[in-house]
Amino acid sequence: MTTNSNVMSKTKQRKNMGLEDKLDNFSPKRNKHGLHVSKILPSVIGDRLNIAILLFLYTLQGVPLGLSAAIPIIMQKKHITYKEQAQFSFSTWPFSLKLLWAPIVDSIFWSKFGRRKTWLVPVQYLIGFFLLFLGMNINNWLVLTEDPNLTFLTLLFFCLNFLAATQDIAVDGWALTMLRKENVGYASTCNSVGQTIGIFLGYVVFITLESATFCNKWLRFTESTEGILTLQGFLYFWGYIFLISTTLVAIFKHEKDQSAQPDNLDLNLYQTYKLLGDIMKLPCVKSLSIILLTAKIGFSAVDVVSSLKIIDMGVPKDDIAMIGILLIPLQIILPILIAKHTSGPKPMTVYLKSIPYRLAIGILIAFIVYFTPYFIDQDGKVSMFYYVIVMSIFLLHQLTVYSMFVAVMGFFARISDPLFGGTNMTLLNTLTNLGTAWANTAALWMTDFLTYQQCSNNLSNTCSTETEINACQISDGKCEITVDGFYLETSLCTVFGILWYKYYSKIILNLQSKDLRHWHVDAKKQSKL
Repeated sequence: MTTNSNVMSKTKQRKNMGLEDKLDNFSPKRNKHGLHVSKILPSVIGDRLNIAILLFLYTLQGVPLGLSAAIPIIMQKKHITYKEQAQFSFSTWPFSLKLLWAPIVDSIFWSKFGRRKTWLVPVQYLIGFFLLFLGMNINNWLVLTEDPNLTFLTLLFFCLNFLAATQDIAVDGWALTMLRKENVGYASTCNSVGQTIGIFLGYVVFITLESATFCNKWLRFTESTEGILTLQGFLYFWGYIFLISTTLVAIFKHEKDQSAQPDNLDLNLYQTYKLLGDIMKLPCVKSLSIILLTAKIGFSAVDVVSSLKIIDMGVPKDDIAMIGILLIPLQIILPILIAKHTSGPKPMTVYLKSIPYRLAIGILIAFIVYFTPYFIDQDGKVSMFYYVIVMSIFLLHQLTVYSMFVAVMGFFARISDPLFGGTNMTLLNTLTNLGTAWANTAALWMTDFLTYQQCSNNLSNTCSTETEINACQISDGKCEITVDGFYLETSLCTVFGILWYKYYSKIILNLQSKDLRHWHVDAKKQSKL
């Protein structure tokens, strides 16, 4: 293993080259909107195989994310509490914190093997072994028990997502050198499409094919008590896919040596962390950081709890997954359709316009959750009219979600310095992901905290502890909900969202109007580090 500075130092003269010398090799061009432009038009000719490899690697990355989304659905059928769901949600946090170790992945590597393969290959092998290990034990820890080993599952999936986040860092970096310069723009498309496919396979495909009800209804002539897939078999399958594909990449895919390129601007470990600190000190970035960390609070209750509540009320989990299947084409098309409205100089205007609609749709979703039992008959069958309503509302919800997402990504692209674009984008994306992660975890935890229950035959028993719940059951009573925390939390989040919108609208518009120099650190100052 060598540090980045050692790999870059091929001669004494190059060893003493500072960032200022490297910066002189850069002459980034910007259009009237402040976006970096290239004189060479993109063409996939000669890069088709590289694009296919990137798409496959990003698909692999999405599978653990999809599995992490599927596990809470399975656990909800075990009747675990929302507080326990909040505990498991910590397993998805590594993608929100990867900025902490991203500079290490970028700076430490074995040059003979390849800068990105140094991390990609061992990390993907570890993911494969983790999946096989999970497959060996998942029946005892989750599938065949009514008391899931939640702490151990959370720890293992945290490690799994940590590895997937590290793989993401390596693939993001490799994409910039694997593709020709004029085709680098395809990297984000590979990321978006590949990760969507991976999540689709790990979540939607698994949930539907694991369901005996779905398979008996749509895929079988003879009924069975199990689905086509089992969680154990699914984990084994992807474990072997990771091991085999990683071996092929390690042997047959070689990296280009970029160390001698005249326009290769690389920072060592200290310089990267120092740059992040300097970016965070910028007044505009400080204001934007607060916005990104608080923007999702108003939507968190509906976004993360509503699907679990619907399952609690009797809607089959595979029907929820089927809705996800129907939404996949929309999730692919929407960013393309919205992009033309967010590619100009004022993308955050679209972001702000979407917020009131998303808040209003959140209220509608809460009403749908409340009236769900009225659409389920005594045999447990759900009215088709209910699915039409849910699908329509979810379509509108996705429109607002993607409008905000594409708009804020467009804003990040506009304000990022092309000299340090990767660092800028990673920082801003990390803040966005962290804002989502903590809000979702808090929303799950608050659902139980705001829910009030009473024992049906002892009103002094609030069923707030395991002891009180057992006492109620022993006395032939039943814990009944008097105040459902989901509806109370949705109301509080919506009020917060309205107040947030009123307070931050002008601040966001002001940040959008700032000149680019307010968002960039002094490059010459960085060269003196």
